[in-house]
Amino acid sequence: MTETSYMIARLREAVARQEELARLMAEPEVLADLERLKNVAREHSDVGPLAEAARAHLKLLDDLEQARDVAESSGDDPEMAELARAEVAELEGQQVEAEGSLRHLLVPKDPLDNRPAVVEIRAGTGGDEAALFAADLYRMYSRYASESGWTIELINSNEGTLGGLKEIVFTVRGTEAYGRLRYESGVHRVQRVPETESQGRIHTSAATVAVLPEAEEVDIDVDANDLKIDVFRSSGPGGQSVNTTDSAVRITHVPTGLVVSCQDEKSQHKNKAKALKVLRSRLLDRKVAEQESARARERRTQVGTGDRSAKIRTYNFPQNRVTDHRIGLTTHRLDAILDGDLGEVVEALRMAGIEERIAAGGDGES
Repeated sequence: MTETSYMIARLREAVARQEELARLMAEPEVLADLERLKNVAREHSDVGPLAEAARAHLKLLDDLEQARDVAESSGDDPEMAELARAEVAELEGQQVEAEGSLRHLLVPKDPLDNRPAVVEIRAGTGGDEAALFAADLYRMYSRYASESGWTIELINSNEGTLGGLKEIVFTVRGTEAYGRLRYESGVHRVQRVPETESQGRIHTSAATVAVLPEAEEVDIDVDANDLKIDVFRSSGPGGQSVNTTDSAVRITHVPTGLVVSCQDEKSQHKNKAKALKVLRSRLLDRKVAEQESARARERRTQVGTGDRSAKIRTYNFPQNRVTDHRIGLTTHRLDAILDGDLGEVVEALRMAGIEERIAAGGDGES
């Protein structure tokens, strides 16, 4: 089977699947099962963009075939033949362009992409300035989430001086939250003159960002015997009762040494539940990384592994410049990006990730 015939077969499958799902959503037994209806509706929504593009492309191919037939059968009418050849050339150009977009749509989605994203931001080198930069990043992601119609649930935060953040952990919920934020993992570097700098010298500081897919209980089975759970009094803001009860929770996963704290809620039970969610997400992230390593599927190209130790982006205030080092993207819209206008950067990284998966065989692993 040629690449073109394989693509056409995939496109016909997408159209047929969307039509089948539409029929299922109208069947009484599916309507009576809310969980099944939810899953069918989600798949119908997911396959929608590909199915619509497939219909348009299949029509384009039909038009092209008809134009070629006219061009071949118009030997006795030079004017008609010339018009048909011009139409063939135009449609062939559209076909090449459309097939480039379809290659992206045909790459299977990572099943984790629709998960909520657990985001961890930590101040790195740079002291108070790094903590202020971590707070800037949190504000940037919060505004991007709001613009995307997502919601944010705070898990834990540790404030620094001058209004900065030593650490903050939060969950972003919404359509493709993890899929669109996953490439934010890594070291973010800032170059600017700190407010406390009297000589006007530019300082370089950094913060690390980790983006994990929220794990479900079925993904990771955590043995209660492997957990060490400590409770303590919350130290951050949270109302009158925040420092009067041992509501904050620290969970240590003994086999791996992973430690998660949560003090956002006044209820110890709620803090424990949130901390367990983050722990499962970190364990899932580790499990996926180990599986990729075992398959020798290291991301060696532009997007990279998302390694927390890898410098991925620089925010240069004197030049109003943001540079993503993995894909060579530079934009002089620093203020807008820190204000949450991340769409251009996120989409460029997502497309680079898709290209990488296509080059690696397009099996949907990433």
